[in-house]
Amino acid sequence: MTGIIALEGGGPFRLHDDLDRRLLSEVGATSVVVLPTADAFERPDDLIESARAWAQRLGVTIDPLMVMRRTEALQNENAAVISRSRAVWLVGDNPIHLRSVLKDTPIWEAIVSLHQSGGLVVGAGAPASALCDPMIDPRGGALALGLGMIKGAAVVAESEKETPDRHVRTRKLANVPLIFLPSSAAVIRRGELWESVGAVEIEGILP
Repeated sequence: MTGIIALEGGGPFRLHDDLDRRLLSEVGATSVVVLPTADAFERPDDLIESARAWAQRLGVTIDPLMVMRRTEALQNENAAVISRSRAVWLVGDNPIHLRSVLKDTPIWEAIVSLHQSGGLVVGAGAPASALCDPMIDPRGGALALGLGMIKGAAVVAESEKETPDRHVRTRKLANVPLIFLPSSAAVIRRGELWESVGAVEIEGILP
C-alpha cells in the first residue's frame, strides 16, 4: 500500500494548516519528523520553531531531525527516526543541497519505505522540486537530477516569486510536464491519482 506525497508550493508551517491537518488525519499520524536539511546554510532552527507552533495548532508533536550533512544522512540511527514515523516534512530553501545530502543514503531509503508503507511525505517549497526527477535548478531554471520520488514531472515551487523570463526559460528547457506551484498551492499524489489544491498551473499530462 503506497501512501501520500504532498508537494506544497511554499510557506511551510504557515500557509497549509487545513491541508496538513487533513493529510495527517488520513495517514493516522500524531507525530511528524521535520527534516530541515535544505536550510542547512540558512536558519534551520527557525524552521523548527515554526514547526513547533504549527504542531501545537494541529494537535500533533514534532521530532526534529537535524541532518545537515551527508555523513549524518548515512547514519542508521537517523534513518530509524523516520522508520518509526508515519509522516515526514522536508523543508528549507536549497534543493541542490537536499539532493546531495539525501540521495542514496539510509535516510532516503527510510523516506521511500515510509511512503511505500502508507505514510505521508511532504516537500514544502524547494524540497517539493527536489522530490521530483527532474528537479528545477534554482540557479537558472534548467532541469537537474532530482531525488525521484515522483518521476517524469518537474515542480516550480514558489512560482509567484519567479520572473517571467525564468518561467520562459524553464518552459523552453523542459521535456516533462511542469507543475507551477504558488506558495499557497499544493498537489497531492496518492498512487496514480493527483489532487490539486489552490491556484496550481499544470502544463502537460502528469505521470
